[in-house]
Amino acid sequence: MSTAVQARPADRPRPATGVRAGAVGAALGYLRRNPALLIGALFLFALFLFVAVGKLTADAEEARPLSVRSLQPPSSELPFGSDKQGRNLYAVMVEGTPLTLRIGLIAGVFGVVFGSVLAFVSAYYGGLLDAAIKGVVDVGLTIPGLLILIIIAMNVRGGLTVNQMTVVVAVLAWLYPARTIRAQVLTLKQRGYVQIARLSGMGGPEVIFRELLPNLLPYLGASLVGSVSAGVLAAIGLELLGLGPFEAPTLGMTLYWVNYNAAIINGWWWWWVPPIVVIAVLFIGLFLVAVGLDEIANPRIRNRA
Repeated sequence: MSTAVQARPADRPRPATGVRAGAVGAALGYLRRNPALLIGALFLFALFLFVAVGKLTADAEEARPLSVRSLQPPSSELPFGSDKQGRNLYAVMVEGTPLTLRIGLIAGVFGVVFGSVLAFVSAYYGGLLDAAIKGVVDVGLTIPGLLILIIIAMNVRGGLTVNQMTVVVAVLAWLYPARTIRAQVLTLKQRGYVQIARLSGMGGPEVIFRELLPNLLPYLGASLVGSVSAGVLAAIGLELLGLGPFEAPTLGMTLYWVNYNAAIINGWWWWWVPPIVVIAVLFIGLFLVAVGLDEIANPRIRNRA
């Protein structure tokens, strides 16, 4: 007569839900210790939610001129009112916010990727290549970037489109990341684990991808957020000067028409308040996320916190 042997509680496998709950609890605990990252993410999520809901409730055609009655204050039909061109400002914000963010995001990604490649190659291999790249970056950073962008934008025939604006902003987006990331690579290159990897026979590309790059990922994330902010700011600056895509309802072009039509002096507050609020939420969110990521990448700040 055989009897079934029951597994003791210690022998039973632990449910995966407990592990997941522990991971979620650890993440929430870290976010409580890093409130800047949490608040910044909430700001950006609120902006994303506004655009997502707006896509379902706003008519994209009303973001074009002469689509509604001009200079109407906010009402149930026009939550943000309308401008002098006869555009529904609610639709303009819904359509223009992702356009502006797209310019900054593409320019920021290009700047960090291209700048990182130059920084890793320059700092790791050194020599004449390092001197040449460092010299180009230093000279590029001494020249006012907005001035160069203005000259480039003014020489584009027929005005800029959104894609051309993205290219113009991305032209100089790699300079600052290249300098800062190069400084980080120069520091990491002297660490013991990198020296051991080199003595073990690893080649330069393998050391960069297996040893240096993983340790710099948090810093690269913070650099990306900063580059996106700089790209958005550069795009808005060019558009305020009238060098942006006139047919696109971006945030910068909305402020350009506010300035062109003297909306502030005339008391048309509903015309300039929405874009300023959206820009403020966007920049505050990006800044706080960058501060939170910097705490992850910087051991001194993390230990002090």
